[in-house]
Amino acid sequence: MSKFALIISACAVLLFSTFAYAQQIDVAVGAGILLSSKYNGSSQAYLPPAEKGGIYPSFSADKIFKNRFGFNGEVAIRESKGLYNGYQRFRPTFYDFNAVFAPRLGKKTSADLMAGIGGENIYFDSPSGTCAGGCPTYLKSNHLLVHVGAGVHYYFWHSFFIRPEAHYYFVHNNFEFRSGNLGRVGASIGYTFGRK
Repeated sequence: MSKFALIISACAVLLFSTFAYAQQIDVAVGAGILLSSKYNGSSQAYLPPAEKGGIYPSFSADKIFKNRFGFNGEVAIRESKGLYNGYQRFRPTFYDFNAVFAPRLGKKTSADLMAGIGGENIYFDSPSGTCAGGCPTYLKSNHLLVHVGAGVHYYFWHSFFIRPEAHYYFVHNNFEFRSGNLGRVGASIGYTFGRK
């Protein structure tokens, strides 16, 4: 969790240090669920599970310029540990950095269309607890990913918005799970600084 707090702090410092030069800055927190296909063949061999389920709290921030193009960053971490094949606890974290196009759709609505790159960090805890010296045992796995996402801002009160959103991740070499094709759907609530 300390890594999550560090990433949020770094994003906040970056955004607020550039606030004077931006047309618009959005900051949002949200939650979503992870979707993935499951294996539907007849093989009896060991099969990795589908990487899906769980609640993923998220933090995102973006900077949009006058031409409606900009950039953003987002972090989503599984709220509680999942159970890998009914045996080992795991917790994935997704982070991505994107180019954004944010066209206005109306007086109270705008879109977020984004594409970029990022990574997935997965922590696997040992089911046996600790090693002989009393230290916790875990395995960490890192993967690069490609991200595409879309959302719609609806400004419900002044500069406060709600944003239903959908994200697609292609996780490179995601051998621990059935597929590297993942989806995350959810919603965020946020605030826009410098909204015109």
